[in-house]
Amino acid sequence: MANVVDRDFPLESLLPKKETGASAFLIKYPDYDGRGVLIAILDTGVDPGAPGLQKTTEGLPKIVDIIDATGSGDVNTSTVVEAKDGEITGLTGRKLKIPSSWQNKTDEYHVGVKIAYELFPKALKERLQKERREKNWDGPQRQRIAEALRAVEKFNEENTTVTKQEDKLQKDNLTAQVDILQNAEKKFVDPGPVYDCVVFHDGETWNAVVDTSECGDLESCKLLKSYKECHEHATFSESDKLNYSINVYEDGNVLSIVTNASSHGTHVAGIAAAHFPDEPARNGVAPGAQILAIKIGDSRLGSMETGSGLVRAMIAVIENKADLVNFSYGEAAHWPDGGRVCSIVSEAVNKYNIIYVSSAGNNGPGLSTVGCPGGTTSSVIGVGAYVSPEMMTAEYSLREKLPGMQYTWSSRGPTVDGALGVSFTAPGGAITSVPNWTLKGSQLMNGTSMSSPNACGGIALILSGLKANGLPYTPNSIRRALENTALILDKVEIFGQGNGLIQIHKAYDHLVEHCDCPARNLRFKVSCDSNRGIYLRDHVQLDRLHEKNVSIEPIYAENIDADEKIALNLHMNLVCDAAWVSCPAHLELMNSSRSIAVKIDPRGLREGVHYTEVCGYDVLKPEKGPLFRLPVTVVKPHRVNGVDRFTYTSPVIEFKAGHIERHFVRVPHGATWVEVTLNSTDGDCPSKFVVHAVQIQPQSAYRKHEHYKFLSVPPDGSVVYPPFAVISGTTLEVTVAQWWASLSVTHVGVTMVFHGLQPSQSNIQLHAALGVNRINVRTTLGIEELSPSISIKNCVQPLRPSEHKIRPLGSRDVFPDNRQVYELVLTYNFHQSKTSEITPNCPLLSDLLYESEYESQMWMLFDGNKQYMGAGDAYPQQYTLKLDKGDYTLKLQVRHERREMLDRLKEMVILIDQKLSSSLSVDVYSSHAAAIAGKNKITTMSLPAGSSVPIFIPPIPDDKLPKGASLGQILTGTVTLGKTEAGKKDTYPFTYVLTQSPHKAHAAKAEKNKEKTKEDEFKEAIRDLKTFWISKLEGDDLYNELAKEFPDHLPLQVAQLNAKEAAKNRSSILPEIIQQAEKVLSMIDTTALGAFIAIRQDTRADYQIIKTEMDKQRIHLVSALCLKGCALADQILAHRSAEEKKLTEDEEAELVKKVIDTHNEVLKWADAEEKKVISFSLRHAEVLGHLGRQLKYLLKMNDDAKPTKEMEQKIIKVYEKLGWDHLARHVEQWLLVKYPPNYLPF
Repeated sequence: MANVVDRDFPLESLLPKKETGASAFLIKYPDYDGRGVLIAILDTGVDPGAPGLQKTTEGLPKIVDIIDATGSGDVNTSTVVEAKDGEITGLTGRKLKIPSSWQNKTDEYHVGVKIAYELFPKALKERLQKERREKNWDGPQRQRIAEALRAVEKFNEENTTVTKQEDKLQKDNLTAQVDILQNAEKKFVDPGPVYDCVVFHDGETWNAVVDTSECGDLESCKLLKSYKECHEHATFSESDKLNYSINVYEDGNVLSIVTNASSHGTHVAGIAAAHFPDEPARNGVAPGAQILAIKIGDSRLGSMETGSGLVRAMIAVIENKADLVNFSYGEAAHWPDGGRVCSIVSEAVNKYNIIYVSSAGNNGPGLSTVGCPGGTTSSVIGVGAYVSPEMMTAEYSLREKLPGMQYTWSSRGPTVDGALGVSFTAPGGAITSVPNWTLKGSQLMNGTSMSSPNACGGIALILSGLKANGLPYTPNSIRRALENTALILDKVEIFGQGNGLIQIHKAYDHLVEHCDCPARNLRFKVSCDSNRGIYLRDHVQLDRLHEKNVSIEPIYAENIDADEKIALNLHMNLVCDAAWVSCPAHLELMNSSRSIAVKIDPRGLREGVHYTEVCGYDVLKPEKGPLFRLPVTVVKPHRVNGVDRFTYTSPVIEFKAGHIERHFVRVPHGATWVEVTLNSTDGDCPSKFVVHAVQIQPQSAYRKHEHYKFLSVPPDGSVVYPPFAVISGTTLEVTVAQWWASLSVTHVGVTMVFHGLQPSQSNIQLHAALGVNRINVRTTLGIEELSPSISIKNCVQPLRPSEHKIRPLGSRDVFPDNRQVYELVLTYNFHQSKTSEITPNCPLLSDLLYESEYESQMWMLFDGNKQYMGAGDAYPQQYTLKLDKGDYTLKLQVRHERREMLDRLKEMVILIDQKLSSSLSVDVYSSHAAAIAGKNKITTMSLPAGSSVPIFIPPIPDDKLPKGASLGQILTGTVTLGKTEAGKKDTYPFTYVLTQSPHKAHAAKAEKNKEKTKEDEFKEAIRDLKTFWISKLEGDDLYNELAKEFPDHLPLQVAQLNAKEAAKNRSSILPEIIQQAEKVLSMIDTTALGAFIAIRQDTRADYQIIKTEMDKQRIHLVSALCLKGCALADQILAHRSAEEKKLTEDEEAELVKKVIDTHNEVLKWADAEEKKVISFSLRHAEVLGHLGRQLKYLLKMNDDAKPTKEMEQKIIKVYEKLGWDHLARHVEQWLLVKYPPNYLPF
């Protein structure tokens, strides 16, 4: 029997519009499709070449401008060059040919350089690195490795025993080539393209070109103007398909290359406003709207937003007169409705009438998990994420069509200050356009990042209709209409859906009907104890009746006529449907703040969460819905006690897809951790669950005390959630939710068992100089096994700035009312003594973004050659860098419009947190005496309920401290107290402040010759001073003077040798260097030196004195031999490179023999790769033509010291001699990255 194919694919549900009434609205009003509306998309950037983002329904450019507010695409083009013979030299050193078609009467060009991978999204970079490796590296590399291995194999076959020195060196040369190739294979990292950038003025406007040819062929590259002028973009290459546009700032001194940091922003733009003329089913919600694309996701931070980018973006939004902002970003904030970024957003809404729509967050299903600004800022509309049955079928290909619901992960309210948090909900998934570089036309994404643009596009439809009919509106009138007409979803709690599922057609009709409403120009500030709602959650709040004073203040938008303010008289009816809340029935409201008393009685409420609202209606038009709302939330927790062994057990509940059960438990006094178990009683297959635990603390983001995990719950079995720390006396919420797309039916119960080992200090800090530290540990709940353990994992170095600079920023950072933004740039310098991971941290500003009083705290790290190593911002734990040994410079930018705010930070300390190579354990003792003696460490002890025991921590012994740790540095780690694995999850921070390092014992000094007179000592002092100055003065006069009087003084001869070696005319005095070296060598008794070194154990009383002298002689000996060998080798190499040969073959052979003999002599006293020897070893290899050994020594010299461009160019030449052209090209490409002309700009 043939299969029946359903050819009716549900295209309209790939980008849902039916659920919100948008489809019905467009059927009724086809011309109100968003035309006349400008939506600002603040996101990762929008690809102007992506499908559906070229034109509006009217044929206008879909994207009016593309702006990078982050600065991640900025190029310093302040270097100005003049064209000569139609060419300029770029900062890469390439010759750039100027096309004859360019119009530039001045012949002056601004030039800069940009590393492509600084512009490319991470996913694209990874794809290109793989493709470029396969194309340019793998083939030749494999071939060269095979050739090198065959050469070694052939040598071994021809030389079964290797005894001669020349054979040993030849074998070393061949094996070195194999080692170098294999090491290059392990270390290979593609640096990517490096582009010259050229900016010039054609007499009318600024033009720019990026040399994507990488060879100076500017004719083949697209010449661009700022996007707003011509709406043009270019593509870097056919392989990457990454489109870019440009903007020029600061009179040509800054070129901004605008790309996207990920596919997120393009997808968001597609949901809001994509237009497909030939496939209207694929259209975005408002296909007629235009887009202002502003990149706020910083490419340097992996698309993370920054305060500086957000402020710069809002300036652009205001300047471009955008109607709407969509912001599908956000973070957990420590407190709501505050901070500089949020105040600027609120200013844009309240002063410039811009509607700001934002995602509520993807951190559900726990309560109070809405993000900032979407869920926590009064002026912002926060949108939750809904999934409809049609979306489940079309987008997710579910087998069954389930009832519509909130996605499990959609963040929930209320906010910590009692506001609802979610304004309303909208479809949170879509399949629509993504950037071309993904090599996909479209993609499924879900999140409140998708519900926000769906709602924003719907609002654009409403605005399009209102504008077409000349009907006035404000952001607040739009918001009230949307909230009051939203569809309340059955069986979906209010904390997820807010006021319901947005209904575009109903909201529009509401606005048209009530366009003359006197409250249209009003917003209402409702506050209770400086909070936006009432939220009772702590147990101390729940056992008594509360009477709250609530203020309601009507606030007009700016530029409202005074007569309208005078005429305001609203007759309000206050309504609440909850019996446990009572409020006045009426309120007369005029243009001033009024107060009412609201009574809340939570005492009779059952366990769980309860929500209601006090709503204010205009009695003349109650059908408009509430003009304001006072949200009231009460959480009534279960109390556990000793009777139930501090264990909470829930009844077994039936779970289906999307079902959520919240368990609120008061954490018993003395509890410090909890074990949670899910028990399943039936089912035929495992089910996917989420367990989300949340504890709320004042002025602390929910993520600080949040635990989230996916679990697969087996049928008729149990699964243990990893134990986690709890806060004594608080209300713990443990939310158990079956994943929205998990189709099985399961019966599950929850068990929580509380434990406690409570230290007297929750943050344990020790100072090395303050002796033994005592900590009392108490157990309250039951018998616990105490087994204290302290582990130190990091060494923290505080740094003060070496330089600070405050300056006003450019045109992008000036508000429309001419408020100037300033930047403070602090410079810090530090040294890495070895390779390790580091995390820079600015503790004064860290962990604050939207709620921060400053705009930014971005840092960038550079090595000693100005190579960019990485960047970080508000959340230091996200930005860890692995650094090699060397010197580094960190630059930190802080911004604000008030210069005095920046003045306060000019000496701000930052921390460089370095991960130790291995953790350090700190001993813990049961008594003060044991801690002093270092004996009888605590292992395990049993503590009965209600008991307390002291533990003692002594200073860490000096020999256990990390090497190089010094005064002022801090060691950090954790303390655990429990013995069991569960108990070890309860950790406490440990800090140890280092004091002065112990003084090293001084080496014994030779006793002064008692027969010396003061005159003799003075004479020797003068001699030593003059000897010191030999290398600093030109000529031999001072040496000759001293040599007459002190002919046998070895330091004098060594100083003269070093002076000649350092002479500017060294190449012309090589014979003199050889002669002086031989003079030094003749003064050293090598027999006595060798005999001393051969002694296994010297018992002489003056051994240290003798050793010091012998060590000096060995150093002088090795140095003289190496300088002699280098001079001999340089004579040979100069002869070989000269056009006119000065040596006969016999003379050259004699010099080669001397080099070999000298090298053999050096190897008796030192290793070939020692710092003082390696330069001679390099020349020795070059003389013998051993290219492998040459490379080995060059690479080591470059690794051991600060890398230099000159050294790497020498390495390139050896690669070319070996025929390893792929390695030569690879290093040449890296030179452009490793040695930039300037620091990367902020």
